[in-house]
Amino acid sequence: QVQLVESGGGSVQAGGSLRLSCVVPEYTYYIGWFRQAPGKEREGVASARFDDGNPYYADSVKGRFTISLDNAKNTHYLQMNSLKLEDTAMYYCAARTFIATIRGAATLHPDNYNYWGQGTQVSVSS
Repeated sequence: QVQLVESGGGSVQAGGSLRLSCVVPEYTYYIGWFRQAPGKEREGVASARFDDGNPYYADSVKGRFTISLDNAKNTHYLQMNSLKLEDTAMYYCAARTFIATIRGAATLHPDNYNYWGQGTQVSVSS
């Protein structure tokens, strides 16, 4: 079982920034970032195709979070700016190695990913 390697979580004050990173398998077609707060369902926040990097964002993070890729390193990043208290959650990266195309909101559904990271905590305080 492939385990993705995440890094970059931590604690920050509201308005601050953090960058998460994740190493994925070479045969990845889509990458995604998800988060889960205590008592809530896992929600997708950002995704991209690994070949063209075309991003898709949840409305809750649009304009604040940016997903980027380094194909040479099989690594993707989530730059999180203007962090809010409600961004506090465990963040997970995910990789989809199935070639079938998915689009739009489907790229933010956890069932469409088959490899996951262990999670990294992001805590935003006032």
